[in-house]
Amino acid sequence: MKDAFGTPQSLLVLGGTSEIGLATARRLITRRTRTVWLAGRPSPALESAAAGLRELGADVRTVAFDALDTDAHEASLGKVFAEGDIDMVLLAFGVLGDQSRDENEPGAAALIAQTNYTGAVSSGLVCARALQTQGHGSLVVLSSVAGERARRANFIYGSSKAGLDAFAQGLGDALHGTGVHVMVVRPGFVRSRMTAGLPEAPLATTPEAVALAIETGLRRRSETVWVPGALRVVMSALRHVPRAVFRRLPV
Repeated sequence: MKDAFGTPQSLLVLGGTSEIGLATARRLITRRTRTVWLAGRPSPALESAAAGLRELGADVRTVAFDALDTDAHEASLGKVFAEGDIDMVLLAFGVLGDQSRDENEPGAAALIAQTNYTGAVSSGLVCARALQTQGHGSLVVLSSVAGERARRANFIYGSSKAGLDAFAQGLGDALHGTGVHVMVVRPGFVRSRMTAGLPEAPLATTPEAVALAIETGLRRRSETVWVPGALRVVMSALRHVPRAVFRRLPV
């Protein structure tokens, strides 16, 4: 169970090699988290991530998980919950894609949507039901400011995150009063492997900063977290800019 400050004793990371997911796990381990499950495709990278967390003193296990294999989600994630209660699930997987290529390759664009949205809906519902059955826990969903308003530069990725964000908000409403807390996290540009080589956007952040925001949001029982917080004001303004003007903005 969580302590009075919202720190989970057990954590399941969907997307076990995610830099944000691992930064969050490291931060929580230094607090109170003792059991960590890393769910991802079996690989040396997944095992290396687990080994790194074990060095911090946590009991770390891995479980095979593929966002695209929705038929296997109940069985693979069910194994985790069968081992004991999970205080927090962090849905941290996703792909950015290459907008210039993907808009000319419908199959590639569909793969982004299937990973970021369909895979998240499936695994999110499986975990939400398990958390509701145990009667407590938090489901933290990594969304993105890209989902707030479609931009020419990344509307395929942005649209998948917009769908995920709406799903997570609705799921949070559906679970209200059940003991399960759903928190949507909306980072801006995060300096990571995913964004390596891309022009850095204003108000760029880091995996460690997102991890800190997640920890703070858990403690406050927040429903929505912006990283950095200033993006909430920025996106509130951009959301109301007329499209004819918005499409000419360097965003």
